[in-house]
Amino acid sequence: MGTNMLLQHAYFTLPYPPVSRAAPFALAAAAAACAPADGVDRIGGLPDVVLRNIVSRLPAKDAARTSVLASRWRGLWRSAPLALVDAHLLPAVVLREACLDRDSPGVAAAVSRALAAHPGPFRCVHLTRCKMDAHRAEIERWIQLLAAKGVEELVFVNRPWPLNLPLPAALFSCAALTRLYIGVWRLPRTDALPRTAGFPHLRELGLCTVFMEDRDLAFLIDRCPVLEILVIFCSRTPVHLRLISRSLRCVQIGFSYFTDISVVDAPCLDRLLMWVTWSDSEDDKRPRIKIGRAPKLHVLGYFQPEMCELEIGSTIIKAGIKASAGTIVPSVKVMAMEVRFEVRNEVKLLPSFLNINTLHIRSEKADVATGKVNLKFWQEAGPIECVQCHIKELIFHEFRGSRSEFAFLKFIAKRAQALEKMVIVVAYASLSLGDLNDKLKSLTSAQWASKDCRVQIFKSPLTHGGGPGYNTHVGSDFSCADPFDLLS
Repeated sequence: MGTNMLLQHAYFTLPYPPVSRAAPFALAAAAAACAPADGVDRIGGLPDVVLRNIVSRLPAKDAARTSVLASRWRGLWRSAPLALVDAHLLPAVVLREACLDRDSPGVAAAVSRALAAHPGPFRCVHLTRCKMDAHRAEIERWIQLLAAKGVEELVFVNRPWPLNLPLPAALFSCAALTRLYIGVWRLPRTDALPRTAGFPHLRELGLCTVFMEDRDLAFLIDRCPVLEILVIFCSRTPVHLRLISRSLRCVQIGFSYFTDISVVDAPCLDRLLMWVTWSDSEDDKRPRIKIGRAPKLHVLGYFQPEMCELEIGSTIIKAGIKASAGTIVPSVKVMAMEVRFEVRNEVKLLPSFLNINTLHIRSEKADVATGKVNLKFWQEAGPIECVQCHIKELIFHEFRGSRSEFAFLKFIAKRAQALEKMVIVVAYASLSLGDLNDKLKSLTSAQWASKDCRVQIFKSPLTHGGGPGYNTHVGSDFSCADPFDLLS
């Protein structure tokens, strides 16, 4: 059960295949209605380049079947960039019933036949249904064929056991790759790889449930000169990340232990996202997120004062130290953090983040309350200019109705002159509708600094609490300005 849960997180992180067996097709009646009266094959008369484009958008089986439509189609599938997804080679009933930690019978042989039959190039290849340890000879041959036939997108997942199966070093010869996701492998020793090994065209890299040394992770980033998106999920070893990259735009780390994350020089970095992460430190020294040169960093979070420290230039933000208002990176517009409102030392940090345009706060339960945080606490903070002028959206997740939470919301309501929207997401089992209305009455009747602010209230979809909601696909989507907003 534990292995399946681990794999489910890894599979959830994988990119969707660009082709689907479930794609809707025109009904036969509709197709007949559109058929020309003279019976001439209009589609078959299209140029080869258009027909190859059509074939390349079909699952591999369907692409091969087009050769029986007419002599005009016979050789097209071999000359079209092919999309091979091993899950599409399974019967639907087998695919539904297959356990994540078991081999899918017959898939390895079908993959071998498909890779040998098509001369390339391969538009994308998703291999996620084979227990790779049982097919070591085949996978070495697969990688050689994929490298020779110019695969552009590869998703390569081992179905355990073992969890630490060595990744074939030949993968580093796939020089045409633009997207690569590997899951449930151990990275090879990079110091033994040829000096020419690398991915000169790789723009997106995902490491899911992977064993890796710090030096091997650093090697990967260094050998991907145009890398834009890095995703690390369910890492099997603590993550120590040192970012020096001229191209990286998005880094996501989730369900992983980490030691330190240092953004040394990343001039294009737009977002640094951490979903459900834990400290690997066994002593009082907490891991640190260090922000050096990142002039375009717009999205940051979830920051957890309980777990780690945040270092920005010469300023260290950590629990127990009251930081000045607005010390966060000036370029950051969207910030997310987890706060235990019953822990006074963590609440002291909030003024550091109040110069953000959009602030997500997730309220966490504290095992032991340490110090009162009431409206007087915020009044003594004085007139914080950044609250009055900057904050436009506040999204408060897992609201339980405590006095400390209300005190903070009242402070924002009375001071935030530029506030346009306040969203309160109520914890699933914390308050009845009646109790919620009673508690919010004093907030809605308060003297609001912004007359145009909209207040929205939702019930949390997280029935059992747990970490914040996340979606790695949204996180890497630059058209989505706020990847923490999973309600819209």
